[in-house]
Amino acid sequence: MKSDTIQKIIKIVGQENILSSMEERICYSYDGTFQRGIPDLVVFPANTKEVAEIVKLANKENFSVFPRGAGTGLSGGSIPIGSGVALVLSRMNKIKEINREDLLAVVEPGVVTGHFHQEVEKLGLFYPPDPASLKTCTMGGNIAENAGGPRAFKYGVTKDYVLGLEVVTPEGEIMHTGGRTVKNVTGYDLTRLITGSEGTLGIVTEITVRLVPKPKEKRTALVIFDKLEDAASTVTAIICHGVIPATLELMDQITINCVEKYNNLGLPLDAEAVLLIEVDGGKNQVEEDIKSIEEICQNHHCREIQVASLAEEREKLWKSRRAVSSAIVQLNPTKISEDATVPRSKIPEMVKRLREIAAKYNLHLPVFGHAGDGNLHPNILADKNNKEEMERVEKAVAEIFQAALELGGTLSGEHGIGIMKRPYLQWELGEVGMNYLRAIKRAVDPNNILNPGKIF
Repeated sequence: MKSDTIQKIIKIVGQENILSSMEERICYSYDGTFQRGIPDLVVFPANTKEVAEIVKLANKENFSVFPRGAGTGLSGGSIPIGSGVALVLSRMNKIKEINREDLLAVVEPGVVTGHFHQEVEKLGLFYPPDPASLKTCTMGGNIAENAGGPRAFKYGVTKDYVLGLEVVTPEGEIMHTGGRTVKNVTGYDLTRLITGSEGTLGIVTEITVRLVPKPKEKRTALVIFDKLEDAASTVTAIICHGVIPATLELMDQITINCVEKYNNLGLPLDAEAVLLIEVDGGKNQVEEDIKSIEEICQNHHCREIQVASLAEEREKLWKSRRAVSSAIVQLNPTKISEDATVPRSKIPEMVKRLREIAAKYNLHLPVFGHAGDGNLHPNILADKNNKEEMERVEKAVAEIFQAALELGGTLSGEHGIGIMKRPYLQWELGEVGMNYLRAIKRAVDPNNILNPGKIF
């Protein structure tokens, strides 16, 4: 990047809010994938005005801008491709408002999701979206990727809670979408267009989200199965029965063994699968739901059911699920985390196909994820330095997506497309769909400034 351009950026944000040495820039070259891309400069704006000025300068000086939150993404969405600036929004981290009367909150994009949960729940309110990385990921990143999480089965994903956005457009203008009302059908739904657009159509600088009352009661059950197929069919049976748990999570035997070696939680190493099921709501409803779930699980040949009601007991059960991502890398250093999603009724068939793909390509392929909404996370563990193994990985990934699409599913339920899934997007959208996306991108970002190389 030209030195005079850098000086102009320094004038906008201040010398103390840029990083330019190689060592510093490398820290912003990666996310939760094994992909890498080193930016020319790392910039930390403090407010919307500074973001807008940087984007205007980018159009004038012709450099790319790569918006970034905490870098926990799993699709390569925030990784700089080629030259340009990593625009890190972590300084914009204020919770501006939590409104109990209107059941909403207004936050900046750098607010950590887990911290936001805590502040909201102090007031007896609840923000349901709960990505696995909630202790570090940010609200802006959640908007960019339309993040989900275990509670999506009952409550939905990020887009279901976004009421309004303040956005810096790809040409540096400031736009407001949506508002503070639950209903809003004024014009095109720009709020939903921006949510999940992976930083390619605008940079979100303020977020208004919907809140709900905090559930009064919770019960969590760990259900142990000797056969993975029985666990998968139990998921379908629970849904058919009309019970809607807050979470319905699946872990296969490989995952169980990794978690147990990592955390020593007392999980059964000989079980082929466990389900982690949580119900919430009013006391009577919770008691009725957990009783129904116990009966369904017993009818589908579960070995054992452990039910926890106290917060400490529930936290112990959830500790196993939250440890998965860290635990499975014991098998191999390179983790390819996918989130192919299928209709709920197709979970048993998708699980079967994943096992066949793992055997075909002789790969470690632990299966876990949000089985209740069909969002499985087949993770392939390999070594990126082993060329032959990575060739097998590439073929396996393609077959995973093929299987999901054949079963009426989608390439991604919550991770986004980024750079990891670009080669497969046309399989789902077709040429017409791809052209439609490209037309939108060209119309709002004619100079291809914002996060180029992602999705397409």
